Amino acid sequence: MTKSELVDAVSHRHSVPRVVAEAVVDSFFSGIAKALGRGARVELRGFGSFAVRAYDGYTGRDPRTGAAIAVKPKVLPVFRVGRELRLRVEGE
Repeated sequence: MTKSELVDAVSHRHSVPRVVAEAVVDSFFSGIAKALGRGARVELRGFGSFAVRAYDGYTGRDPRTGAAIAVKPKVLPVFRVGRELRLRVEGE
């Protein structure tokens, strides 16, 4: 499902104009992104949780030349699936 399809689904399910549904979906994703930017954890009961994880730098390899390259430390968002969603997906 794409973001556009999600907007359409919200619009149809709640009988609101597409513009309103798009604003709601954008606000939802923006709120999650802002919370993760602050380093907070976002938990959606029955769905899963988003968090940020810091990774140390390491020495990698250039796949073409095989030369060693330094990979800088980074902070990335991670998602952990919730129990209810996992069971729903496994049940299909």
